[in-house]
Amino acid sequence: MASPQVETVGTGAEKMKLALAAGLVLAAIVAFYMLAKQGQLAQWGALLACLVAAGAVFFASETGKQLIGFGRDSVREVKKVVWPARKETVQMTAYVFGFVLIMAIFLWVTDKTLEWLIFDLILGWKK
Repeated sequence: MASPQVETVGTGAEKMKLALAAGLVLAAIVAFYMLAKQGQLAQWGALLACLVAAGAVFFASETGKQLIGFGRDSVREVKKVVWPARKETVQMTAYVFGFVLIMAIFLWVTDKTLEWLIFDLILGWKK
């Protein structure tokens, strides 16, 4: 029996790319607050520039490439889904609401019956 493969970030270069991306996100947040006196344009410009750089570094790493591949595969799978027609959707929704209503009535009747049985007949408490 083959052992399951566990994928981790193995190479030093990959670890450095991910660390750099995390550092750039941190730098974006720090720059945003440090540039508060410079005006909103400087704040948002630094924030966006650092975040774009962090995204570029992340998506250049193997982990980022795997994430992009996963996204493409997910879109491909969603396109294969056969969605129900409007009539079928409305019908199933009505069935669910009907079942919930019937169950609510059943549980209410059961609750009131047990309440009457326990409190009125067995214990003799009258409301």
